[in-house]
Amino acid sequence: MLLKPLSPVDQMFLWLERRTQPMHVGGLELLTPPAGAGPDWLARQVEELRKAVRAQPPFNRHLVRRLGSWLWTEDEDFDLDAHFIHMALPAPGRVRELLALVSQLHAAPLDRARPLWEFYIISGLEDGRFAIYAKIHHAMVDGVAAMRLLRKSMSEDPLVPAIAPWTMAPRVQRDEASPQAPRGAYSSLAHALANVRAQAATVPAVARELYRSIREGRENPDYVSAFQAPRSILNQRISGSRRFAAQSYAIARIRRAVKQHRVTVNDVVLAMCASALRRYLLDLDALPARPLIAMVPLSLRRDGSDEGNQIAMVLANLGTHVADPLARLAVIQGSMLDAKQRYSRMGPAAMLNYVATVMAPAGLNIATGIAPRWQSFNVIISNVPGPKRTLYWNGARLDGMYPVSIVTDGLALNITLTSYVDRVEFGVIACRRTLPRVQRLLEYFDQGLAELEGESGAAPTPPAGPPPAADAPARSRKESPKPARARRTRKG
Repeated sequence: MLLKPLSPVDQMFLWLERRTQPMHVGGLELLTPPAGAGPDWLARQVEELRKAVRAQPPFNRHLVRRLGSWLWTEDEDFDLDAHFIHMALPAPGRVRELLALVSQLHAAPLDRARPLWEFYIISGLEDGRFAIYAKIHHAMVDGVAAMRLLRKSMSEDPLVPAIAPWTMAPRVQRDEASPQAPRGAYSSLAHALANVRAQAATVPAVARELYRSIREGRENPDYVSAFQAPRSILNQRISGSRRFAAQSYAIARIRRAVKQHRVTVNDVVLAMCASALRRYLLDLDALPARPLIAMVPLSLRRDGSDEGNQIAMVLANLGTHVADPLARLAVIQGSMLDAKQRYSRMGPAAMLNYVATVMAPAGLNIATGIAPRWQSFNVIISNVPGPKRTLYWNGARLDGMYPVSIVTDGLALNITLTSYVDRVEFGVIACRRTLPRVQRLLEYFDQGLAELEGESGAAPTPPAGPPPAADAPARSRKESPKPARARRTRKG
């Protein structure tokens, strides 16, 4: 029996999981059927997928526990019907109903007795389109790996048949792919010992960087520590309910702002989020006096594999205490440059261990709630690169793809985005009971981008979700924004 150990990062997502905070990631795709598709076209595609009953790793693996540690083993009773579901939206089949359904599906934890993934085809949209919603446990893949699996299941050629994602053998890291690699319990022990040696080798570099961070943190205004995030309404305990909202924005607008201010795409995206969060919290009369801190995942994946998690984390100062959008952008840029310079002095393994050391108190706090008044960061903002060309699923054109991520106790909001062709697709997930009217952030993202354009800008792509005005207006404490002043920012 194959026993594959989980990395410490992968195990962390299992330790953090409980009923009110399932630790799976997902994605919603909207597709238009091919020209001439009859009324039974989608039903025929579903029947073809039901024939793909043999799953490949990691989709055929479930968890077992040995000596207090989780391991993957093959599911000898794999049942596709437990993972692949076809369902229809209730009438009238608007995008509003689709997002409500995805919110409910995403709130339900995955069954650890089975492989940790589900795949839904959703019909019944009033405009003739259909949707695919998939979720997979974060212990199995990170966002970059999930994006690769999506790309491989579709094609840039509408005539190429789609592939059921669970039948694709993923690319794996070199040591696992080697035919000489040992298997079973001995393999687990050897893998663990190799990990210990690799971790020990990074201790000097990690220690040097920790010392440098402590020394420079007193004098460097761009340094963001794990102890400076303010308390906010974003950082309350959560329930099991979820609200998902999504929208697209033209990447050409973001690139114009990048060129105009000589910053990076990630800087502009963070500035959009900072502006939106500032407006949202002002609406609720709940903006902290100190700036919000975002945790920004940074991919370390260089081996081409499709499994596990290879991510570091950057703490970014969002400058939400600053009214001037250009001054706020400068704060964001400075903190991101400082973090990148620190990581550039370390290799990937040392980076992971540095992050684990710095963020360990935050993980312990999320898992136990031992220090409820202390925050390491206020919100997670993740940017996952996506396909640059139009994709097709059995001839159906992929119109939009929207990430659906994770919220936890103390982190009731998550903003994840991905690029697709000429757009940036935002997915916002929040605890429905903790944060009211989070769909208003969709409008505020656009306003934040318009601030950096210096004009009203083009209208956003028609939203995947209901327009923010669909709910009752929020109680608002209006603030007269200060005019943006021209400011030369550092090159990045």
